[in-house]
Amino acid sequence: MQKIIAMFLMLGLGAAVGALEYDEQWPQWRGPTGNGVAPSGKPPVEWSESRNVKWKVTLPGIGVSTPIIWDDQIIVTTTVPVGTQQPPPTPSEGAHDNMYPEQHHEYIVIALSRRDGSTLWDCLTHTSQPHESTHHTSSWSSASAVTDGEHIIAFFGSQGVCGLDMAGKLLWRIDLGDMQTKHGHGEGSSPALYGNVAIVNWDHEGDSFVVALDKHNGNELWRQPRDEPTSWSTPLIVKPDGKPQAIIAASNRVRSYELQSGEVIWECGGLSHNVVASPVAADGHVYVGSSYEFQAMLGINLATASGDITGTDSVVWTRRLQTPYVPSPLLYGELLYFIRHLQGFITCVEAKTGKTWYGSERLLGTRMIYASPVGADEHVYVLGRNGLMYVIEHGSKFKILARNQLNDAFSASPAIVGDELYLRGHDYLYCIKQDVN
Repeated sequence: MQKIIAMFLMLGLGAAVGALEYDEQWPQWRGPTGNGVAPSGKPPVEWSESRNVKWKVTLPGIGVSTPIIWDDQIIVTTTVPVGTQQPPPTPSEGAHDNMYPEQHHEYIVIALSRRDGSTLWDCLTHTSQPHESTHHTSSWSSASAVTDGEHIIAFFGSQGVCGLDMAGKLLWRIDLGDMQTKHGHGEGSSPALYGNVAIVNWDHEGDSFVVALDKHNGNELWRQPRDEPTSWSTPLIVKPDGKPQAIIAASNRVRSYELQSGEVIWECGGLSHNVVASPVAADGHVYVGSSYEFQAMLGINLATASGDITGTDSVVWTRRLQTPYVPSPLLYGELLYFIRHLQGFITCVEAKTGKTWYGSERLLGTRMIYASPVGADEHVYVLGRNGLMYVIEHGSKFKILARNQLNDAFSASPAIVGDELYLRGHDYLYCIKQDVN
């Protein structure tokens, strides 16, 4: 009965919002372009707990995945502890700053209404006790879902990959095994989706691989082993010559896979261990970065990339200062923005040449930054974990337009659809809209 009611609600509310074009949605973790940009977005510049908050709702459980948005539906993943206390798992080698599961968890996908934040449907995909810890600022549902408006692919790492329809019906679930992440810091790479193919990055301290799944039924289309330790980078799908390829940034190599066959098109060394930031790409170039043992960022020309391109002219520029670690870069027009490590400093460079326009400019009061910056309406939005968000003018000169404070902790990246900004904190989901208070 609940799902029947939810379907009627979605039909009515969806009609009220109206069907949006793809570039007006936020269908994946880094938005419609994959680069963190909302091309038609016009969200507010200023807000507070008492100003320009359309609604604020409590989300159940523990989750830090960024929302995805399709028409009226805001889709998030979460885990809810249930049942009696259980012995926690054995700490991983080098474990520190970790949170340990002492109960079973329900792994849930939830859809909320853009209109008022009410729950349209929820889907329980699995129940089990996590086999491993996660970082104390994270959760066991860190990966964002992805959708094409027909199917939703939700990834809970060791707890399974799931396919749902837009009414929240679980169509399939597959178990790819148990990850053993470095220091037991948890799982977080989000899936990518193109056509009928979903791509999952499975880099960990065991046998790593990348796998392509049929979005309709979860059937394995191909699998390629990867000589990689743990990475948290989300695959990026690009079409530089009209043929889709999936690019994954990692410690030993950045690799590009032909989407239909899984064959490696090109690869490149140069990044550090613990690669978290995901690639961004436009105009035939891709940009990757890391900042663990050392700082590294690469600009790669896809038109000439073939085979092992390490040290070749296909790597058009290399950077060794102020490179990103946890937050992924923002590629907005001709400019590339990134956060130094996970600290409150921002740099802006010319994407194709790597020329520095400014940086590192300090964002006072932001402390740590886990969320990736986003861009819309000639503005750049940078969110600190302590709820302080800077709005910066998009351009080659550093200009702060606003500093906005909310009362929550934020690890998830912002999402933008139309004139609304969605911010998922550890406790609340906010919808920010101009002149609603």
